[in-house]
Amino acid sequence: MNRYVWRRRVDGVHVLNIAKTWEKLVLAARIIVAIENPADVAVLSHPQVGQRAVLKFSKFVGATPLAGRFTPGTFTNQIQERFVEPRLIIVTDPRDDSQAVAETGYVNIPVIALATSDNCCRNVDVVIPCNNRSTESVGLIYWLLAREVLRLRGELARDQKWDVMPDLFFWRSVDEQQKLMEADAQRVRDQAQQAQQAHGQQHIQEGFNAIEAAQPEGYAPVPGADTWAEGTQQPGEPWAQGQESQTWAESAPPAQGGWGATPTPAAGWDQFAQ
Repeated sequence: MNRYVWRRRVDGVHVLNIAKTWEKLVLAARIIVAIENPADVAVLSHPQVGQRAVLKFSKFVGATPLAGRFTPGTFTNQIQERFVEPRLIIVTDPRDDSQAVAETGYVNIPVIALATSDNCCRNVDVVIPCNNRSTESVGLIYWLLAREVLRLRGELARDQKWDVMPDLFFWRSVDEQQKLMEADAQRVRDQAQQAQQAHGQQHIQEGFNAIEAAQPEGYAPVPGADTWAEGTQQPGEPWAQGQESQTWAESAPPAQGGWGATPTPAAGWDQFAQ
């Protein structure tokens, strides 16, 4: 893989040459198009980061996907249930798919592999240098390869934009999907709660507007009627206006001589008896 390395960083990470990546990707696409039956191309991916990309690539190109664990003898044991005889195989990682790469040497099957800087390329015919341990990198390489194959077949024009997004090829874990679903559900609940509060406030305002509209013409509120809520006494009451309290004579029931007449002692109990 030294021929595909552009330089080495200070921290020891090897940076691949992107021009070499595109050159090998176009070569791999031309090899795939040269096979008459697309189903004779087998695409393998034992790592989880490439399983979704393998399925999507096979769907758009018409290849045979072999995602997941590779069963030994798939290419050499004819009595096996999953026995296949492909004319070309594409592997995501030569290290994890080493069993499949080793069996291709027995039956003379050409191999196209996505390899990084520390992969062994024995029995590999075409290497596509890339980071094969990243979900985004593997998905993007398979997306570019599928688009180039469709363009070479004439199914997609060069000046036409492919309507398939690259993130469709990205693998996502179950935990990540669960977190995304929980975040979406929480956002929906928050929006529903905000809408409910806004609807309640609007309903209250509509009620106040209906009450004001139902009042007769010429109606005016009592002056100072709204001061009771502010902690002050209602107007018109003596103790609220600072007036002196009435005397017993002013509040007593009227006698025979009138309301202001004061009963005399001579009347005695007769007046009260009457």
